[in-house]
Amino acid sequence: MIPLPIDAVLPALRAALQRSPRAVLVAAPGAGKTTRVPLALLDAPWRGDGRIVMLEPRRLAARAAASFMARTLGEAVGQTIGYRVRLDSRVTAATRIEVVTEGVFTRMLLDDPELSGVAAVIFDEFHERSLDADLGLALALDATALRPDLRLLVMSATIDGARVARLLGEAPVIESEGRAFPVETRYVPPDPLRRLEEQMATAILAAMREEEGSVLAFLPGQAEISRTAERLENAVPEAVDIAPLYGQLDAAEQDRAIAPSPAGRRKVVLATSIAETSLTIEGIRIVVDSGFRRVSAYDPGTGLSALVTQRVSRAAADQRRGRAGRTQPGVAYRLWNEGQTGALAPYDTPEILAADLAGLALDLANWGVTDPAALAFLDPPPGPAWSEAVALLSQLDALDEVGRITAGGRALAKLPLHPRLAHMIDRAEDRGTAAELAVLLTERGLGGDDTDLAHRLARFRTDRSRRAGDARSLARRWGGAPGADLDVGRNLARAFPDRVAQAAGARGRYRLANGRGASLEETDVLAASPYLVVTEITGAAATGRIRSAVVISRDDIEDLFAGHVSSEVVLSWDRSSSSVRARRRRSYQSLLLADDPVPPPDAERAARLLAENIIDRLPWSKDQRALISRARFLRPDFAIAMDDLVPLLVGRTALAEITADDLAPLLPFALRSEVERALPSHFEAPTGSRVPIDYAAEAGPSIEIRVQELYGLGTHPTVANGRLPLTLVLLSPAHRPIQTTRDLPGFWRGSWKDVAKDMRGRYPRHPWPDDPAGAQPTTRAKPRETSA
Repeated sequence: MIPLPIDAVLPALRAALQRSPRAVLVAAPGAGKTTRVPLALLDAPWRGDGRIVMLEPRRLAARAAASFMARTLGEAVGQTIGYRVRLDSRVTAATRIEVVTEGVFTRMLLDDPELSGVAAVIFDEFHERSLDADLGLALALDATALRPDLRLLVMSATIDGARVARLLGEAPVIESEGRAFPVETRYVPPDPLRRLEEQMATAILAAMREEEGSVLAFLPGQAEISRTAERLENAVPEAVDIAPLYGQLDAAEQDRAIAPSPAGRRKVVLATSIAETSLTIEGIRIVVDSGFRRVSAYDPGTGLSALVTQRVSRAAADQRRGRAGRTQPGVAYRLWNEGQTGALAPYDTPEILAADLAGLALDLANWGVTDPAALAFLDPPPGPAWSEAVALLSQLDALDEVGRITAGGRALAKLPLHPRLAHMIDRAEDRGTAAELAVLLTERGLGGDDTDLAHRLARFRTDRSRRAGDARSLARRWGGAPGADLDVGRNLARAFPDRVAQAAGARGRYRLANGRGASLEETDVLAASPYLVVTEITGAAATGRIRSAVVISRDDIEDLFAGHVSSEVVLSWDRSSSSVRARRRRSYQSLLLADDPVPPPDAERAARLLAENIIDRLPWSKDQRALISRARFLRPDFAIAMDDLVPLLVGRTALAEITADDLAPLLPFALRSEVERALPSHFEAPTGSRVPIDYAAEAGPSIEIRVQELYGLGTHPTVANGRLPLTLVLLSPAHRPIQTTRDLPGFWRGSWKDVAKDMRGRYPRHPWPDDPAGAQPTTRAKPRETSA
């Protein structure tokens, strides 16, 4: 075998694991730890006949590592060296080193907490800090209570080894230097006016002109890889192969991307961050790094995970750069300014601090843990995200009220899926179709990239590729044979009850059941649908873009979530018609499913709302208004009581339905009698005339009366048993005011003479005595004199 840097520390590592069941190996990229360490431990005395299980963060890395080690032994994969990943497995009874993805290892532990037949577990590339790796290590450490002989080895390229050693109980740390091939770094200033793929294509072509060897180019995702490949296709020489490399490709296509190029040919590998670690691609000595990666970011405030494009960390940039120096001196081109490197985050954020924790919470509950603090995590799960995860699992009936796993939760835990998708399969009428949908959602790229998942499912069923066939086989293991049902809305609503969405406003705008907004392109056929189930959103929560969804009907929502649909009748006041309106509103979380007019079901409630809005404008008759004015003068605190009015309005919903007769009980006989005694409605003049008293006048109770009708009156008229003088508005024979007084005797003695003198000139036929207090009252003028 070709010597590798890791060889120098293998004796120390074997000795450390002989003395202690735990160890940490820190080895720089290219040291050879992935393929040399498992082989070096095969003959360890403590292994006996037990298997060595090594975890890899990605399926591609697991297959590549197993294949390389098998070739080293001159064997085929599946003999001494095997692997297990989703959709693929090469393991036999003879296998002693088993390379698995981190998620597969978690299932192994949950199915067999003692890890029977396993002598050691190796956590490779632990610096990537995936959620599955953190969970796997926490569970493995807990399992050592049952298996104190179990060896645990954590291997990493760029991580604080001392911190991991403390987590492992002060385990010994062994360090190895990486391969010393130099890598020159060149910075390419970015052009903000050009698309990223245009800049990458330009940089790749320039690098190939300037340097020899093949190129590994890092781009954020599949879309950028496809667009860059289009730009390179007719620009590269004929002897150059363009090879995409991302997770959605089938195994054969991924293997072609990492295979050595034939003699005389060069290769341009366009990869996502899948190629940052674990892989050595023969012939690569040029790296072109866009500086971006696409990650899933979870927002506990919205309950949504969204794919976001962000800058790589310095550690990831160094990992990418190191790809150029694995087998020979190389060159790394970075599409940013040198000064920007210092502004990059030192490390990638551990997934446990930024991920949806529903799967973690279910796995821990299945392990018997309701509080994550009971296990040893390098970084404990954040409280808000943990609370959101527990809330979702409760909504899926997977946890009881104290957070313990239910029988339904155990059924979900048996499926190696996110709890949402496991719940969908568990509750589906057609489990086979539900399982196919679960595959579509977890294996990106299957069925195409149509927004409508129903279309993708139909295409997936007719896809004859090996990857699609493997995915269908996996779906059948989860749910059995599918039926012909393509009504995927009901299935997906069970998985995403919080992401049922309702059209809101402009075409393509939607409101999700959890209260957040999202949108589709206006030209998308789905944009005309009243209701959707949304499964993927990209971008910020406030401006999220729907990437995959399916139509669902309101009837299906009502049926599926009957126990969660609330119905209430809302009463409101319609000012324009002065009436009470009632509407029955049916809601599912934040969605208003129905809002229909109905008769008010509670007549007394309706009557009270009506009373509250019309109490100041009741349709009193003229006499009733006068009585109320007198009552308020007698008792300033007099008011119509709401509790007295409401019973009179029961059965009525509008002001127009009320008459003065309906209001009569509010002015009972006792009140009328009391008012009449103290505050008569009319003043009886000396002439016998009855003059109405105005109790609402600003000057107090008042009357308007012709002055001649008061002749002979030597005292001032009063009400309220003589306590309150009337305000007298004295009128001329033409009914025009000539004086206002509250002291009639004073007026007779005072200004009357001047008034009378003026009146005689205007109204000579009417009497204007000098002593009105002693004169006869009259309503008539003197007869006109006639000549003989």
